[in-house]
Amino acid sequence: MNKSILTINSGSSSLKACLFSPDGARRDFRYGHIRSPQEAFDQLMRDLHSDMPAIVGHRFVHGGDIDQPARVIDAGERARLESLVHLAPLHMPGNLLGVDLCLARFPVPQVACFDTAFHATMPELAKRFPIPADLGLHRFGFHGLNYGHVARRLPEILGDAARGRIVVAHLGSGASLCLMENLQSMDTTMGHTPAGGIVMGTRSGDLDPGVMLELARRYDQAALADLVYHKMGLLALSQGESSEMNDLVESSSAPARFAVAYFCRQVQAAIGAFAAKAGGIDALVFSGGIGEHSAEVRAEICSNLRFIGFELDAEANHAHALRIGRAGHRPVLIIPADEEKMIRDLCLESL
Repeated sequence: MNKSILTINSGSSSLKACLFSPDGARRDFRYGHIRSPQEAFDQLMRDLHSDMPAIVGHRFVHGGDIDQPARVIDAGERARLESLVHLAPLHMPGNLLGVDLCLARFPVPQVACFDTAFHATMPELAKRFPIPADLGLHRFGFHGLNYGHVARRLPEILGDAARGRIVVAHLGSGASLCLMENLQSMDTTMGHTPAGGIVMGTRSGDLDPGVMLELARRYDQAALADLVYHKMGLLALSQGESSEMNDLVESSSAPARFAVAYFCRQVQAAIGAFAAKAGGIDALVFSGGIGEHSAEVRAEICSNLRFIGFELDAEANHAHALRIGRAGHRPVLIIPADEEKMIRDLCLESL
C-alpha cells in the first residue's frame, strides 16, 4: 500500500507524531512536557500546515481483552475504547482526543494500535493474578508497540540469537520490562493498568495491597487516583524534587540520589526475576528516554548483573552505542524507541 500515514503517539507527559510519506520518508513532531493534550494537538495541526495523510494511526495504551495489534476505529470500536478509560486515565483521554481532532481535520481511516496486544502471547502463569478468577482481572502489560519494534529489529542485530531469552527494559517517565522468547512476550512487569510494575516518574509501581487499603481509608476516590497517578514514584522518593530522571541524575541532593538508586535497584530486581523464570538471559536491551540517554542509570543497573553475564563497556556506554556490553560477555544493546514506525507498519498491515 503506497499511502502517506500520520502517526499519533500521546504519552503521559508528551505528544509525538510523525508524518510518513509514501516513499518512507518521515517528518517528526515532538511536544514534550505538555500542559494539556489539547494545546499539543492544536500546535501539531498548525505545524502540519496543509499536509493530508491517507491514514492516521493512533497509539492506544490500553486495548482491553483483544489480541489484534490494530483496529480501524468505527463507532463500535470508539465506544469500546471509551469503556477502557478508567484503566489508563493518564493516557486514554489524550488518545481519544487525538482521534477526535484528527477526524475533524482528516476525513480518512483512523486506526487504533494497541500497546497491550504484544503481550497476548504471555502464558497463563504470567497473566494470572492470585485472586478469584471470576473477577475477570489479569495482567495486560504495556509499552507493547515499542516492544514490537524492538522485536522486529533484534534479528538484524543478533541474528538467530534474537530468538533466545531477551529482556527489554523500556525506561522512561513510564517504565516496564519485558521478557521475550522467540521474539514474543513471555512476561512483563506492568499489570492490569500502567500504574503497576517498577517505580516510575509519578507512579509507584507495585505496592503492598494493604498500603492501598490504608490509602483508600484516608482518601476519597478522586484524591486517591490523583495520588496514584501524579504524586508517587520518583517524585515522592525525591521528596518532591523532580519526577524527571535527568534532573535527579544531575542533582547532588540526598533525596535525588536515593530516588535514582531506588529506581535502578528495582530494574535490577526485575531483570534478576526474569533470569530466574527463564533459566538465564541471552541479551539485555535498553530503550525509552531513560534507557537510551542515561549512561549513569544503565551503568548502575548493570553493576550487579555480572552474575548473569552482563558487564558494560564504559566507553561504549558513555557514547550511547548500539552495543554497550563488554567483549566476552552477553550482549547489552541500546535500541531507540520508535513506536511511530511500528504504528505505521501496523496501519499498512491492517488495511
